Amino acid sequence: MIKFAPDLEVFLLSTKIALIPLRTNLFYFVLSVVLFTITLPKGYGQAAQKPAVGKPDSDKLERVQLPKKDSIKPKKVALESKIKRKAKDYEEIDQQNKRITLYNEAEVYYEDVELKSGIIVIDYQKKEVYAGRIKDSTGKYIQRPTFKQGGNVVEPDSIRFNYETKKAKVWNSRTEQGEMHIKAALSKRENDSTYFMKNTRFTTAEDVDNPEYYFQTNRVKLVPKKKIITGFTYMVIADVPTPLSLPFAFFPITTTNRSGIIAPTYNDSRQRGFALQNGGYYFALSDHYDLAVLGDYYTNGSYALRFDTHYANRYKFSGNFNFRYENLINSERGYPDYSKSTIYNIQWSHARDSKANPSARFSASVNLGSSTYYQQSLNQINTGARLNNTLNSSVSFSKTFATVPQINLSLSATHSQNTQTKEINMTLPTLQASVDRIYLFGNSGSRRGAINNLNLQYNLRGENRINTVDSLFFKPKMFQDANIGFQHSIPLSTNFKLLKYFSVSPSLTYQEVWYFKTLHRGFDEIQNKVVDSQVRGVDAFRTYSFSSSVGTTIYGTFSFGNDKKIQAIRHVMRPSASWSYTPSFDQYYDTYATDASGKMRKDYTRFEGGMFGAPGNSYSNSLGFSMSNTFEAKVRDEDPKKTEPKKVMLLNNLNLSTSYNLAADSLRWSPMRVSTGTLLFKQKMNINVAATLDPYAINRNGTRLDKFNIDNGGSLFRMTSANLTMNYTVTPGSDSDKKKDTQTGQNGGRPDDLFGRATDLGDNQKSLFDDKAKTDSKDVPAFYSHHFPVSLTLAYSVTYSNNNRENKVTSNSIMATTNIDLSSKWKVGISSGYDFANKGVTYTQLRFERDLLSWRMSLNWVPIGDYANWGFFIGIKSGVLSDIKWDKRSLPDKVIR
Repeated sequence: MIKFAPDLEVFLLSTKIALIPLRTNLFYFVLSVVLFTITLPKGYGQAAQKPAVGKPDSDKLERVQLPKKDSIKPKKVALESKIKRKAKDYEEIDQQNKRITLYNEAEVYYEDVELKSGIIVIDYQKKEVYAGRIKDSTGKYIQRPTFKQGGNVVEPDSIRFNYETKKAKVWNSRTEQGEMHIKAALSKRENDSTYFMKNTRFTTAEDVDNPEYYFQTNRVKLVPKKKIITGFTYMVIADVPTPLSLPFAFFPITTTNRSGIIAPTYNDSRQRGFALQNGGYYFALSDHYDLAVLGDYYTNGSYALRFDTHYANRYKFSGNFNFRYENLINSERGYPDYSKSTIYNIQWSHARDSKANPSARFSASVNLGSSTYYQQSLNQINTGARLNNTLNSSVSFSKTFATVPQINLSLSATHSQNTQTKEINMTLPTLQASVDRIYLFGNSGSRRGAINNLNLQYNLRGENRINTVDSLFFKPKMFQDANIGFQHSIPLSTNFKLLKYFSVSPSLTYQEVWYFKTLHRGFDEIQNKVVDSQVRGVDAFRTYSFSSSVGTTIYGTFSFGNDKKIQAIRHVMRPSASWSYTPSFDQYYDTYATDASGKMRKDYTRFEGGMFGAPGNSYSNSLGFSMSNTFEAKVRDEDPKKTEPKKVMLLNNLNLSTSYNLAADSLRWSPMRVSTGTLLFKQKMNINVAATLDPYAINRNGTRLDKFNIDNGGSLFRMTSANLTMNYTVTPGSDSDKKKDTQTGQNGGRPDDLFGRATDLGDNQKSLFDDKAKTDSKDVPAFYSHHFPVSLTLAYSVTYSNNNRENKVTSNSIMATTNIDLSSKWKVGISSGYDFANKGVTYTQLRFERDLLSWRMSLNWVPIGDYANWGFFIGIKSGVLSDIKWDKRSLPDKVIR
């Protein structure tokens, strides 16, 4: 005898229970089709057999009257596709009681509808269907019903349904609406778009049966993919009811972006009073772009406005634009420390998909504004950008013309701003054009010899260069001081082999420079001194120069035997020598009066101070020497299965370079620059060393003497400067898994954590450590796991200076940042360092975070320094309920300078 679940027994014994609507019309249609299929007569749907008809006799044709067309439209065919059903144990058809039973892993499929359950019973006499659970050998209920249609899934304990009246009861239904997980003890369907639920809980937790928190209510009206309206609702945390309740509640549900109000957070500051921060409105303008308008207000009158927009068009382009403005008031009017100022910041990032147009490219990375924005901003605690001294921007467009020869054209605008000196250098715009190489002789195939390789190019560069300060930015004075110039360059070059092993590359370069402003120097009788004045108008100068280089590559191998740990060491040496010659162009130099007596002097050119330089009044003739070296070892692999030795880089580079001035009367040798670098510990530590060696001696005033240092009683070279940098990085995953602080990088700071993590008060949902919303259980680090739960970055830098026998270490500091996974849910991070030269601790930041499944708790603390502050946050991760949070932080009491 089959034992059914208690709720199934209720269904089999009861025939007078009022039935209520089911979830979907399509579910009713599937069940109707199943019953209709079972009761079809044999042979239904088969084509009728027509009698064989011979060819009609042409002279015995009779007129046949066709029947009239029926005015009643035929009914649609009930089956539009094939129905599939199956069960693991059995399918039972009871003809007497007109009942079908599918038992154990019962499944029914029709079009996009899928019904799975432990047992499915269809009673086509009562026109009812039941789906429910079954018991396993231990008496536990298993195989809960699952109804799936498209993207909607319902998982109740049981369903009772009448497919004629389209009414049903659903017990303990479980469904998802956006980020909401809903469980109702009893559900009713009124129509296609309205459902009523009783004794309901809803949460954003993954496990709706055992959630970390949920909202409990007795009455719910659900409009799928639109909204949830409830009666009296209270919040339950860890199965403990809380006094947080509402007489009624409204929860919007949507699968697309929607406009809405962004609730502000409360804060306070000793200098600006109480505040509401990050309140505003979100505009879901379309699927391709949006806009968020946020603002802050302090009781002393300070306020801030922010406009953030993101846009994207798949396979074409994407980007974002941010504008931030703040009116800062410090203290109260009448107090001695009262001050008022305004700051702003503009950020724009744009990237174009290469698939949109391979021959045209457009990109933008803009970060400009007030020099003190990151130091004085009320809202954005961004240490990485605050410690950076420069803001950089670039907007560029380039186009390649597929002609013969190929032509490349680019137009760009750049911006560089020093936040300490408040100086701004811009090019608005820079025009560059080039024509690809044109070979004067020889075909397009293999070219050998100096004549066949002879080629020329054409390059054009034009700039509108602006040098200004923060206070004059985008004011008329800024454009009046702009300098415009064009540089034309035509290099004629070739290359050939000399003595089989040497590569020789001679070249001749012709340049022509146009300036729209030139210089006039003369004696002013009124001021009684020599003054310079600007002359507007186009003027040009032309120069040419010669150069040649020769180089080769030498390979050397030192073998120690295949039975040794180090089997061989390979040394690659690339020496090269170059020569350059530029004649004198003193015809561009003018004379001027130096005093009232009319004494003349010829030592200036009207092109002096030009952006592309000025012609020289003396010839230049110099030789250059350089040598690069690499050292690589062949080491026996420790894995016995691998027979081939592995290659290990000993020195990535060992470079030496210097030059000899043939045109100089003294001090012909320039200081030698020596640099080297290597990677250690499986390429996790990067070491770079560089030094400058001067062969000449100096006097007590620090002036170089035309006397070698060794002839002055010193060593062969005098080290004037040196620097050492070491970087060590270890991460739990691969290099591709390394997380970069993109917000700090966009603001102009370092992309790593050495200067601390950026914390935007307007985005508390983002983790302090990475962007992952959740972690796969198999990747969760723990003490007992083989996963290394620590990421570490160390950076050490030391600089030595001895230009004037000061013999001083000018900078010596170490910085470190580490993020530690104490457990699968706890993360701790610290960024700090020490400056040995100034004897002080560098910027220090502590980060703590606890993953509370559907919640997140974090603490960000800067314990020391001028920008000491702390911030605590606990809230729900889901964006639907992001306003349910507690956010408290202290802002640095900064003094506006």
